[in-house]
Amino acid sequence: YCVEFRTESLSPHCALEQRPYARWMQYLREGHTVCVACQPPAMSARTQRCSGDGHSAHGEKILHWEAIGNSQCQGTWKKIRQLEHCSCPLVHSFIFT
Repeated sequence: YCVEFRTESLSPHCALEQRPYARWMQYLREGHTVCVACQPPAMSARTQRCSGDGHSAHGEKILHWEAIGNSQCQGTWKKIRQLEHCSCPLVHSFIFT
């Protein structure tokens, strides 16, 4: 499944990322909608959910995220909705880890 989030805030460290494999962090923006896929092995075998997917979050609850490979690139987002059938676009799409 996938979850759509609206990015609320992000650290300035994301825009400073220069390593070729991590340049995607430069394109994160406050107010943008991102789509995050929950796939094995990030999915818990017991719950069939990904940690941090905001399952119990509704309304205006602010959730925290951190980019893999640059722990200084982090921020907050709000859950918009969960999609049982993923249709994440090629840009602004991520995977839970």
